[in-house]
Amino acid sequence: MQPFANRIEAGRALAQSLGDYRDRKDTIVLALPRGGVPVGLEVARALSAPLDLMLVRKLGVPGHEELAMGAITGSARVLNEDVIRSCGISDDDLERETRAERAELQRRAVRYRGERPWPALRDRCVILVDDGIATGATMAAAARAVRAEQPEQLVIAVPVAPPAALARFSGLADRIECPLRPMSFWAIGAWYHDFSQLSDEQVLALMREAQALGGGAADE
Repeated sequence: MQPFANRIEAGRALAQSLGDYRDRKDTIVLALPRGGVPVGLEVARALSAPLDLMLVRKLGVPGHEELAMGAITGSARVLNEDVIRSCGISDDDLERETRAERAELQRRAVRYRGERPWPALRDRCVILVDDGIATGATMAAAARAVRAEQPEQLVIAVPVAPPAALARFSGLADRIECPLRPMSFWAIGAWYHDFSQLSDEQVLALMREAQALGGGAADE
């Protein structure tokens, strides 16, 4: 299995498996910033669908921040109890990390969304996109927040993820699309030649590009 060149190539590969959603008026693509945005833009472009942002933050283990002990959205918190238990995370550590990430979530909401309202998701087909799934905590928080808004269909779409992580979504998502499912998995970035981190400015530029294509952020 060959890695993707970058997130753009990964998004195009992912879009190929979602062609049956093209030109459907009820479809919206929600990308998880930051890394999911270039992937989501390619999916939205291919489907002629609007693109918006699903703000979610990972709760990293103190001292090992890449290891997720959970994740939060504005309305949901998902915890990885196995990680919390194995790492000996105290309630104080968990709450301290949650407060810090809620502050970052609010900063991003102001920076990325401004006054633009959250799109209506009820009775729509929502395609949640990220650049990959490792433990699944971040995507699980996003999926639960979306599911609470009663969409007609919830699709989780990522370029790469281990089968074990995808299995946790079998009862949460109506459909899962993931073209690369390696059994041996150690990090999302290992499956990209270029996995450079994005800045806020790059996220905003990608969203402006989505709007210019006529399928930009939906606020209906």
